[in-house]
Amino acid sequence: MFIYLSHSLKHIAYSLQHMNKKVTYIDWGLVDYQEAWDRQEEIFQSILAIKQENRSKDLGEVTPNYLVFTEHPHVYTLGKSGKPENLLLDEDGLKEKQATYYKINRGGDITYHGPGQIVGYPILDMDNFFTDIHLYLRTLEEAVILTLKDYGIEAGRYEGYTGVWLDADNENARKICALGVRASRWVTMHGFAFNANTDLSYFGNIVPCGIDDKDVTSMERELGKKLDIEEVKLKLRNHISQLFKMELKEA
Repeated sequence: MFIYLSHSLKHIAYSLQHMNKKVTYIDWGLVDYQEAWDRQEEIFQSILAIKQENRSKDLGEVTPNYLVFTEHPHVYTLGKSGKPENLLLDEDGLKEKQATYYKINRGGDITYHGPGQIVGYPILDMDNFFTDIHLYLRTLEEAVILTLKDYGIEAGRYEGYTGVWLDADNENARKICALGVRASRWVTMHGFAFNANTDLSYFGNIVPCGIDDKDVTSMERELGKKLDIEEVKLKLRNHISQLFKMELKEA
């Protein structure tokens, strides 16, 4: 028992010593979804490779962390648990809308990405922060909730669903931010889609997140004006940084 406990304490001390809360912030601007997915996957796999090397060779190389913000041209993405029939367009319909469609390896159902929407891809080694995916999702939601509060928009959570909602306690419930993540060995990818100046008409071509009886909204719709999206990004990334206790730096 004493030997086991000593080993555990040594492991905890080693983990704390090698935790890296430095996070590189990158804004990719408007980028094609497939290209962004490929870039994410490359970073994701590089972090996994470091962790595997550390484990197999008993090394202590710290793992990097990234917070990526981007926007995409019109695209629909379907998560692993999603239903293809929740896309209401055929190939001709997609062409007419100048939109693309991808089945991807995150959790969740179908969602839309497009210009004016802040898409966040935290690619983090959660061993550097905390190893709790439920808490990870709730923390991302909280960052969005605090950002909306900065603009006088009261938001919260809808019991049983991920994401950030307005008026979740009544029949006017509407979603303003969707979440869908993938994690392997506590390394995360994919993330959230936050509607700032989003063209909401594109949500009419899907059953958003598989929920057919709730509305979708944006900051522009709620406030009746377009937002300075760079200002919203700054507020959002600051809240993420504070909640995760990150040491955020620009790429």
